[in-house]
Amino acid sequence: MDYNIMYENATDAEELPGVFAAVKWIQVVTSMLSIVGSGSIIGYAVFQNAVRSPEVRPLFYLSVSDLLLAFCWLLGAVLYNPSTGGLSCFNLQAAGQMFYLSTFFYTINYMWQSFSNSRRRINQELYQISDRELRIGKIATVLCSAIPVLFISPVFYYGNSEECYGNNSDSCLVLNIGSHITVDPVSYRAAGCAALHMYSTTVFIVTFGLSTIGILVILASSHQLFRMNQRDSRSLQDHWAVLTVTRHSFLLFPSIFLFCCLPVVTLTLVSMKGINVTYQALCYIQAFTAVSQGFLNSLAYGWMQQMYRCLKQNSVRHADTQTPLLRSQKNLYAAMQTSNTYIGPRSVSAF
Repeated sequence: MDYNIMYENATDAEELPGVFAAVKWIQVVTSMLSIVGSGSIIGYAVFQNAVRSPEVRPLFYLSVSDLLLAFCWLLGAVLYNPSTGGLSCFNLQAAGQMFYLSTFFYTINYMWQSFSNSRRRINQELYQISDRELRIGKIATVLCSAIPVLFISPVFYYGNSEECYGNNSDSCLVLNIGSHITVDPVSYRAAGCAALHMYSTTVFIVTFGLSTIGILVILASSHQLFRMNQRDSRSLQDHWAVLTVTRHSFLLFPSIFLFCCLPVVTLTLVSMKGINVTYQALCYIQAFTAVSQGFLNSLAYGWMQQMYRCLKQNSVRHADTQTPLLRSQKNLYAAMQTSNTYIGPRSVSAF
């Protein structure tokens, strides 16, 4: 395989410095927005003492991963200078890919934890989490951080020992996750550096594909769960507002994930065929979307909180307008439907 194919079109390659200069400032803005967004979720979880909440904990870890990724991209934009580059840019590129992979895994973890919490709410078993489920949750959280480190460790070790980074500085933008870990054409002449290039690209693409499949499977399972239990009176008593909001989140968060990551994957694939107009356009699109997941997640989380409050207020107003006879009939019907079912405490936290 010819690894210098991306430099065959000299005209397009000459235009890249101007493209990267514009991308630098876009990357600064989007990185700062992501830092503010993910930091707001982290701050809320810490100051509200909600980190241990089963609903907030997976989103907290996802936000930490988004925050580290945003810092990495912001640092890359600050360090970017066409006249400098080398070792620091290479390591920053590798760290950016590692944090990006962790966001994939933590997104799956958030979806899976939300699905498990919803299933327990529907079955009125929110406060009956088994020790096995707790152990699986802790192991999954550790693996979400350990697997990216395991995958990228060979890139750090071999790339630094063989000096695959060359003298290139464009990678300081963390623009081409996976495909341009070693972007200097001179470096590609070494068989080991060329293999490292393909390894990092393959890890990124395969991990994204498997993560997307996992998210879609969880999404289909959650749809089936809500469809089968939408008329179950047990799920419409204590937790109906939370379940309604969670059902919307199962569509919102995967949409944000795909919106932010698809341009990165597309650019990675296109860059393997060479620099062209499509490549340059994708550079701009990726600069806006690639690191925006933390910011968009904070907007989605804020909207979910507001939606939950509105549903709870409407429920209270609806209960206040009922006559004593209607309220007694409703309570009697609920008691008849759930007489043989465990009912959890009435007071629960939403998010």
